[in-house]
Amino acid sequence: MVVPRLIERKRDGGALTGDEWRELIAHYATGDVPDYQMSALAMAVVFRGLTPEELDALTQAMLNSGERLARSGDGRPRIDKHSTGGVGDKTSLILAPLLAACGVAVPMMSGRGLGHTGGTLDKLEAIPGFTTRMPLREAVRQLDAIGVVMFGQTEEIVPADRRLYALRDVSGTVESIPLITASIMSKKLAEQLDGLVLDVKVGSGAFMPKLEDARTLARTMVGVGEQAGCRTVALLTAMDRPLGRTAGNAIEVVESIAALRGEEHGELMEVTLALGAEMLLVAGKATTRVDAIRTLQAAIDSGAALDRFREVIRWQGGDPAVVDAPALLPQAPVIRHLAVGRSGRMPPLPPRILGEAIVAMGGGRRTAADPVDPAVGLELLCPAGQAMQATDPFAVVHARTDADADLAEAALRRALDAAWATGAEPLPLIIERITLDHTEPYGDA
Repeated sequence: MVVPRLIERKRDGGALTGDEWRELIAHYATGDVPDYQMSALAMAVVFRGLTPEELDALTQAMLNSGERLARSGDGRPRIDKHSTGGVGDKTSLILAPLLAACGVAVPMMSGRGLGHTGGTLDKLEAIPGFTTRMPLREAVRQLDAIGVVMFGQTEEIVPADRRLYALRDVSGTVESIPLITASIMSKKLAEQLDGLVLDVKVGSGAFMPKLEDARTLARTMVGVGEQAGCRTVALLTAMDRPLGRTAGNAIEVVESIAALRGEEHGELMEVTLALGAEMLLVAGKATTRVDAIRTLQAAIDSGAALDRFREVIRWQGGDPAVVDAPALLPQAPVIRHLAVGRSGRMPPLPPRILGEAIVAMGGGRRTAADPVDPAVGLELLCPAGQAMQATDPFAVVHARTDADADLAEAALRRALDAAWATGAEPLPLIIERITLDHTEPYGDA
């Protein structure tokens, strides 16, 4: 294999064969292909793209660079969900125990927050003692025992992706739909799933703000999943405003527990139930969306979903008492309530500004090595569209210091002013449903 010839061919618009991708990725995973050559090839992919055959070959080559999550013979369908990320997106914390309580095995391998978006692992680790690092065999043991495990990518799973992901981050090749797809889908296929539901965010706070780009990413990932024999469905959902009423690790855990108790009824639950229904449908546990939502609601109402979350916490070293005593979670020393300051209907707040404020307070990362303060964050008291008087409270800041609270307050005011200035109407919360053969408005699906 002569790597420069492969780079030149891709640079000039040609395609690599499946064997060439397999050999290239195998050698890259072991360090035999240097980063500077892979960086050049990644940039060629950014400009030239990949054929469907190349994308399948690249994804499978990355998948085959490591181990897979072993299957047991318990008969439970194995289903996962992946979100492209945003601000306040804590649906994974609710869905994993909820689906397990409905008889689905959920091996939820997640990531950490970076930039303005939060990460599932950081939220879970706000629970005292909770660990998301475990050997692959331990993840399988827990999955077999309680039907759910929530963990980070291990050394054994898709090592080629770990190298390529880090390389893309420093080489200007992050925003490539083929490379994004191969990265996400190789990790999900390593879980040996029967089905996968994708939550692809759209709007100013999303990784893919434009609808057409998000739609293309969703269709591409659905195609790769189906080609690999994994039933795959995508929902396009709004990220022009934060999801739910909290953003920040510990306070998002509190909101997730409230959701599992049946105490949440807003947009967070609407998206959660929509995704959960798709998971039950691809699992063969329901035949209609209505039946699926009824099953999910029953698991919440009976307490089974909350009990399963307690089991997850116990199995992963955390203190399950937080479920009944949220005050055991990290608490910020400075709490500041903010009035909206003018009358009118609450606009959709730009999530990127809010996410960046949380990062500035220490609640997120600018680089992968940054520490995270789990206690800081923002509570949003009013959904978009609600009529407000000037003296009405609209947000609560959780900060380490008064200076940090000042910073967050300024960001919230800036977000509010920007939203009122644009006068933008909120996007539909759930925009489209995408399968291999159809793209249709969600309400018509």
